[in-house]
Amino acid sequence: MSESPVTLILGATSTIATSVAERLHHAGHRLVLAARSPTDLSEFGVSFGASLTRIEARMPETFDAAVAHTLTTHGRLDHVVNAIGSILLKPAHLTTAAEWDEVSSVHLGSAFHTLRAAAPALMRSRGSAVFFSSAAAHHGLANHEAIAAAKAGIEGLVLSAAATYAPRGVRINAVAPGLVRSRASQKILASESAAKTSEAMHPLGRLGAASEVASLVAWILSPDAGWVTGQCFRIDGGLSSVRAR
Repeated sequence: MSESPVTLILGATSTIATSVAERLHHAGHRLVLAARSPTDLSEFGVSFGASLTRIEARMPETFDAAVAHTLTTHGRLDHVVNAIGSILLKPAHLTTAAEWDEVSSVHLGSAFHTLRAAAPALMRSRGSAVFFSSAAAHHGLANHEAIAAAKAGIEGLVLSAAATYAPRGVRINAVAPGLVRSRASQKILASESAAKTSEAMHPLGRLGAASEVASLVAWILSPDAGWVTGQCFRIDGGLSSVRAR
């Protein structure tokens, strides 16, 4: 059996996830790509020789099934990347209970169920997991209450899980991007004025690229980061920590 690492990417239709998949493919990973509609990944997956499976963020049993599919296909699971997400920009008083339930389930719930389902396999392989937080969990941004709360929860999950599984050699980390040009952010950046405002929020004066986030994720999963766990890496053009002159 090939010793190249096996990586399961959840939410694989997102712009960042596809960039992560491309980078990991070129680094020699065997990929399993999971999405709500795997057929949306067919052409992309075939080009990488990836196996496809279904995931539904609000159905915990599909996380178990995705891990089982990975083990059946490849016999092991070395890394898991949870890129499942959505964008909801509303103040708390205009956010419905149903919207909050969806945001918390899609972000924090899916992260927990990913860890719950994948941990036994990761302990066997001494593998690693990467989750996605957001700059909104570190920097107060108007109308981000639901997203910020869910993402902050993910960071708490990462810290506790890193402590729990470190004795078994499993590394748990997160990345927290600022606003990245992607299919998900198209609506936010629809007008030129909105795009310029968003760019100006970031001290480096521009939005992020999916490839930049993917590069960081690939490094976290690589042997070069073998002594890194319990971290949340901010990749946000300085948004959460720098005030430009």
